[in-house]
Amino acid sequence: MAIIIDAQDAIVGRVAAYAAKQALLGQTVHIINAEKAVMSGAKRTSINEAKRKNAMGVPRKGPYFSKLPDRYVRRIIRGMLPYKQPRGRAAFERIMCYIGKPKSVEGEAIRVPGADANKLPNLKYLTIGKICEELGGKHHD
Repeated sequence: MAIIIDAQDAIVGRVAAYAAKQALLGQTVHIINAEKAVMSGAKRTSINEAKRKNAMGVPRKGPYFSKLPDRYVRRIIRGMLPYKQPRGRAAFERIMCYIGKPKSVEGEAIRVPGADANKLPNLKYLTIGKICEELGGKHHD
């Protein structure tokens, strides 16, 4: 039995923490609408931070950050797992993120409690899709 999480208009950090916890408990987690998840903070600051991370390191050694929204969200989740240990690596393999809702993922999608972007005290947030676009990724609707 897999858990399907709808990330549309949800704070990406809270969705990622919930997904990481469920994966560590042995659940398979599918996150749909990853490009519509939001990151809180000022728009310029969020974009500059993403660009700084993307420019770090060297091309041959990394670190590597994808410009695709689904992989970007998956990388955020990886940071919340002990991925260098066998149980963390196994948990990370149980997590999949998708742009939109693919036909292969069937079932009722849940919303992570307390992760709604409406809970933010102001309008300072940016979608993951917009951040990836600024990094040079392709536009997804």
